[in-house]
Amino acid sequence: MIRSTVEDDYRIVTLDRPDRRNALTRDGLDDLAEAFETATEPVVYLHGTGDAFCAGADLDVVSDLDGDEAAAFAERGQKVATAIADYDGAVVAGIDGPARGGGVELALACDVRVATPAATLAETGVALGLFGAWGGTARLPAIVGEGNALDLSLSGRTVDAEEALEMGLVSRIVGDPTTVAAEIAANDPAAIRTLKSRIRDRADSDTQERREADAFATLAESFDPTDRNG
Repeated sequence: MIRSTVEDDYRIVTLDRPDRRNALTRDGLDDLAEAFETATEPVVYLHGTGDAFCAGADLDVVSDLDGDEAAAFAERGQKVATAIADYDGAVVAGIDGPARGGGVELALACDVRVATPAATLAETGVALGLFGAWGGTARLPAIVGEGNALDLSLSGRTVDAEEALEMGLVSRIVGDPTTVAAEIAANDPAAIRTLKSRIRDRADSDTQERREADAFATLAESFDPTDRNG
């Protein structure tokens, strides 16, 4: 269900269950968390096979859960999203085709979300009497604002790539999202990791500025002006 391979300078993590639009079971969630916990590359590219990015949780699994099992399943999904968000490097989501529910939440945990023109995104749980519980209720308003988050979550409506770009749900629309992963991976690995940690820092402004100066000093110590990409 989950494949992890290295291509050039970045790792590719593939959701590989196309017959179910890459919907995730318990084992799938565990394998996905492990893929990020064991990766070491400065850039990871997350995508799905077939005609979808990810349909989220496998609803056949969810329908058989009792209360305690449902909570444990949600916690599994949260563990995956945290592993993605906390990864020591940049994570790029390549969204080609539908992303639904938990699939949107996995994308929200990534650092960069790139859509193809075929991408569509929706938080469809509300129509089923559910909602995404893999950290999306916190990450979605932080990324698109509370108003857009409530609109998407309460209506369950589907947005296409253009609308997702307009609201900041994705940052680019490209034909091949791997080009963005390769573009980022071409940069200095230490700078990539440092920039992610600085931008994701939620400390007070004085602390952030101090950490920023310290991080810049660390990079500057090994800076070589003759070794540049142009």
